[in-house]
Amino acid sequence: MLTINAGPLALAVPHVVLLVSLFLAVLTGWWVGRRSERNPEQQLFRLLLVALLVARLAFVLVYFEHFRDEPWRVIDIRDGGFIAWPGVLAAVLLGAWLAWREGTLRKPLGWAVAVGVLSWGFATFALHAFEQGTRLPEMGLRDNQGKPVALQDFVGKPLVVNLWATWCPPCRREMPVLAEAQRNESDVTFLFVNQGEGERLIADFLRAEGLGLENVLLDTGGRLGQRIGSSALPTTLFYDAEGRQVGSHLGELSRASLARALEQLEVNTPP
Repeated sequence: MLTINAGPLALAVPHVVLLVSLFLAVLTGWWVGRRSERNPEQQLFRLLLVALLVARLAFVLVYFEHFRDEPWRVIDIRDGGFIAWPGVLAAVLLGAWLAWREGTLRKPLGWAVAVGVLSWGFATFALHAFEQGTRLPEMGLRDNQGKPVALQDFVGKPLVVNLWATWCPPCRREMPVLAEAQRNESDVTFLFVNQGEGERLIADFLRAEGLGLENVLLDTGGRLGQRIGSSALPTTLFYDAEGRQVGSHLGELSRASLARALEQLEVNTPP
């Protein structure tokens, strides 16, 4: 499962994990500090903000070449571009300094940070392990000429599967990035699986945009999104050459976030 539905909203599971971990940290800080009347809630939100800023900065520095021509994209966090461990480390160090500076905060803040970081880390590890055990679904689709195609036909090379629709603004914005990658990454197969639309609408869109995509597939019933547990678009899945899922991305991909995902795909693909 990649998303959790809350009414009309589809929340990414990693975001839910972060919110739950923050809630547990706040609850722990309040419980431990209730006798001394020191609630570290304010400090915890500051630590979260610092963690996010440092994680984003680390991502931008590592993939700076992709931001050089469009520096405004540094603040466009819709691409999900974060490197978690520098942010976690910065938050823990800052939390330790705050606790050392103010003795009455040491116990409630220390316990709160420990619970928050450990719960987030354990849940993230569990999600990663579950993802690593997921394989490319065995199902049949149609190509944009109406011919039947099986997803398993594409096993044998590293595979990127993008779920999209023409009515989805983030899908439209990321499509040129994926089209460029399809042209440049000859060792990786890209599949563009449209969710719930017809051949003519898709053909008109691709012609108008001049994208020249290969491997455009039709999933008029949205079955693939249901099988992988995602009701959000765009959703992009990354599989190794054996059809084992090694990563996923919910939301818009930028050149930088796609570059990171492809690097991780290469690392996780057996030689």
